[in-house]
Amino acid sequence: MPTTQDAVDSLTNPEFDDWLHIVNISGGKDSAALAVLMRTKYPEIHARAEYVFCDTQCELEETYEYLETLEDYLGKPIQKLNALSLFNIRPKPGREPFDIILKEKYSGFLPSPRSRWCTRDLKIAPFEEFVGQRQAFSYIGIRADEKRDGYVAKKPPSLSNKQNIVPIYPFKDNNYGITDIKGLLDDNGVGLPSYYEWRSRSGCYFCFYQQIGEWQRLKKNHPDLFEKAKEYEALSDGFTWCEGRTLDEIAALPEQPLPVADDTQGCAICHL
Repeated sequence: MPTTQDAVDSLTNPEFDDWLHIVNISGGKDSAALAVLMRTKYPEIHARAEYVFCDTQCELEETYEYLETLEDYLGKPIQKLNALSLFNIRPKPGREPFDIILKEKYSGFLPSPRSRWCTRDLKIAPFEEFVGQRQAFSYIGIRADEKRDGYVAKKPPSLSNKQNIVPIYPFKDNNYGITDIKGLLDDNGVGLPSYYEWRSRSGCYFCFYQQIGEWQRLKKNHPDLFEKAKEYEALSDGFTWCEGRTLDEIAALPEQPLPVADDTQGCAICHL
């Protein structure tokens, strides 16, 4: 598997002149710290890199605010990719790719931990369309201390399995863990996304990996989005975002504590 140093060396190799260097941003702390690392430790890659964010348009307001903070730090724009382009539909306010894909492709079948089409269609597919047939190094913010299923025994997760997209794991190459990631963000004035005050991970507002305490705090911080999530829940008979309880039942419970962030759970793409 190529390393970050291999990618650096490729910059002076004419055979790699046409290769893209893409840093994938999720809106979470790890991918933000990856962007900081590329600017501070690998300025030659940073100069060539394109920073991309696959926008589901179901993100929290805090996520978009954090992307603006990161853009200011990087001195470069973060390109927002959108699944609507896969359907030749022009983005406009109120036109959400999730709704179109839910209706047109999945006939109202909502995503769940057992059927994570949201990641595949809203994150991976737009990224692969953006790269197309070009050769690309894809920089991914998987830490050296992460122990999610498949991280150790199998190859680390990548944003694409296409042969022309080569994953690079700078944190693993530098043996960076969670303490290093937080240090990068704090020392460079970027800090953490503000949603970490009431949520343990990045992702869509209706992410089915949220725990009870997070759903309750979504209602408190974004009551309009909580109501929207309830509307989706009502579309499918017997479906619940949080297995075993409806959102109305969750709202009626005494407030639960926030879960401790668990890297063994969740989506390896959305929650970096």
